[in-house]
Amino acid sequence: MPRTSNNTAAKIDSEVGARIKMRRKVLGMSQTSLGEKLGVTFQQVQKYEKGMNRVGSSRLQQIAHALGTTPAALFGQVEGDQTTKMVEVQAIEQLVRSSEGFALNVAFVKIRDEQVRRSIIALVKSLATDQGGN
Repeated sequence: MPRTSNNTAAKIDSEVGARIKMRRKVLGMSQTSLGEKLGVTFQQVQKYEKGMNRVGSSRLQQIAHALGTTPAALFGQVEGDQTTKMVEVQAIEQLVRSSEGFALNVAFVKIRDEQVRRSIIALVKSLATDQGGN
């Protein structure tokens, strides 16, 4: 098996950490709460999320369980058509990582009226098209 360079390993640690943070925030869970579920301090959770401390396989399993997901999802692995799914996952991650996207998502899921949600989606698509988006 080929060795992974330190830069590649650090990048993977950062990406896994970012996915942990994103999932935690989507669930509305604090670092303290996640830390309590794992038996670690919020500072340790912070280090995992920033990629400063590597997450071992058993700890990754614990984190995934606490966040209601799978270790594969925290690694960014998805089933099905990998290319299409990965592009979709990356777009969602980019949206939720931004403060505006996160706020939009939190507010949007609170809208109960399906027609209102559809209207908002149509409006956003129209605005994106006007701006030269797809």
